[in-house]
Amino acid sequence: MANSTGRVVQILGGVVDVAFPEGELPEVYEAIEVPREGKDALILEVQKHLGNNWVRTVAMDSTDGLQRGVPATATGASPGFER
Repeated sequence: MANSTGRVVQILGGVVDVAFPEGELPEVYEAIEVPREGKDALILEVQKHLGNNWVRTVAMDSTDGLQRGVPATATGASPGFER
């Protein structure tokens, strides 16, 4: 769901789980943007719906310095495509 904003809840290396509000889960393969201070936004690609309004994603770049609780916004597009 485009422009839905969730929060990072778990980071396991390049795998990141994100919680979204009920009824606002992004689709599988949808891109999610996570802002990073002083860098381009981190792009995550949804791989699976986990239940409890969580999605499991894979990061398209390093997750070094990423913290739980930061906002993550669904883009409505696949990674690598302009919105």
